[in-house]
Amino acid sequence: MKARLSALWEGLLMNRWGRIALALLAGAGAALAHPPFGVLPGLLGYPLLMLLAERSSRVRGGFWVGWLAGFAYFFIGCWWVAEAFLVNKDQAWMAPFAASLLPMGLGLFFGTATALYRRFAPEGTRRVLLFAALFALLEWLRGHVLTGFPWNPTGAAWAAGSAMSQFASVGGVYGLGLLTLGAVSALGLLIDPGARRQRLVGAGAGVLVLVGLFVFGAVRLSSAELVRGPTLVRLVQADIPQESKWSPEAYQAIVDRYVALTAQRGAALPDVVIWPEGALPATANDVFNSPDAQAIAGALQTGQTLLMGLSRGEADPSAKGGARYYNSLFALNDEGAAGLRVGAIYDKHRLVPFGEYLPLGRLMSRIGVRSLVHVPADFSPGPRPAPISLVNAPNAQPLICYESLYPGFTPAREGARPAWIVNVSNDAWFGKTSGPRQHLNLASYRAIETGLPVARATPTGVSAMIDPWGRIADGERLDPDHSGVIDARLPEPAAPTIYGRWGDGLFALLLALMLAGGLGWRRRGRQA
Repeated sequence: MKARLSALWEGLLMNRWGRIALALLAGAGAALAHPPFGVLPGLLGYPLLMLLAERSSRVRGGFWVGWLAGFAYFFIGCWWVAEAFLVNKDQAWMAPFAASLLPMGLGLFFGTATALYRRFAPEGTRRVLLFAALFALLEWLRGHVLTGFPWNPTGAAWAAGSAMSQFASVGGVYGLGLLTLGAVSALGLLIDPGARRQRLVGAGAGVLVLVGLFVFGAVRLSSAELVRGPTLVRLVQADIPQESKWSPEAYQAIVDRYVALTAQRGAALPDVVIWPEGALPATANDVFNSPDAQAIAGALQTGQTLLMGLSRGEADPSAKGGARYYNSLFALNDEGAAGLRVGAIYDKHRLVPFGEYLPLGRLMSRIGVRSLVHVPADFSPGPRPAPISLVNAPNAQPLICYESLYPGFTPAREGARPAWIVNVSNDAWFGKTSGPRQHLNLASYRAIETGLPVARATPTGVSAMIDPWGRIADGERLDPDHSGVIDARLPEPAAPTIYGRWGDGLFALLLALMLAGGLGWRRRGRQA
């Protein structure tokens, strides 16, 4: 039986179509390991990819097996982006290109990692260190180059809130991914030719790393004491599909639904009410200068704060059309007879390419491509994220939609650290696909990394109150296709985390050590 499997393996490696199929399988397996699929054996796609890169005859072959795996990974993980282009019939022609070009482009990071590995791979078991380090380095670059696209990094394959996810409090999601890559890739040594003892020791070390991650997380969760503070937060989810949002006939019904949910009686009066990103299909100026402002104020009680996601325009003679537009979060304070007062405004800093602005705008406009925003021009980025002060709640760090993918946007230094994160998002663009559930998992990692609770509001799901360990309590989550509110006491922050203090510093140190270990082994092998 063993001989037959070995012959089948060698036959696939020798056949061009066999290598293509294995590369696609490796990427697909790794993608399916992520929530909401949760097929964790799919992580074995990484050791498969490592072995495929090694068996490639040239560096170019190493690149192509990585690119194919990357295409499969991002096609499965990000196919739902096409859903956003189907909302507007005039832009539907762009959907197939979005679903295919995005994974084709992002696959370059996989291909570059495997090409470099094929070029420098040493002999022996420590080559696992080099593969994991190169792959993690290119993953980090994917999250930063050209503003980055840090969707589904390897570490986020572990469900947020689980024991395996807790190392993100130390090394961040990239550090967790680095150790995960090294551990699972070591298992590939079991089917590799070479000294049996070395292979078993290498694979055993990988198993020990996985066990260590689990034990660390289990101990951290066992000592996690969830304390609820006095602030009562209401998350409003109105279940508004994106395709029906921008018709003039639907506007008043949308306003009425948010107003009714805001005014809904509960066991206690919420201190803060949170509406999602782009809650109303209008700009802030249109909303505040209409009778809708009175209806919104009427749904609130004196002293309450409403956090509302709206777009806003600002006159600027230097801008195209004489104005700039921002995707913003407004903190509105109800002052009784005086009405609503704007207490703070946060402007989104990290914008979505093609969704909120067009890269190479002039060129793209000429071929008929335009961004998905419903304002006269692309959005402009706001300043780097910083906490806002609230009248009747602790300071909060807003993260609007896409920004919740990025580690490091929440300050951790003493005196600047907020008490919680407010994540408003408009996942209605992606309907009933896997995208909104993946987004919830990724946003929950910001809680683990910072030790701060995250209050997340979306129009159609998933809305949730996430505790500082990335967990969601029963009854504090609204899935897609559900309308309602979540009333939850805001959890107190956990102690500042190592990641909060050091950022990606520990990840960089581990990365450097693993690169040195892999490349140093190669040099010693040559000298011998």
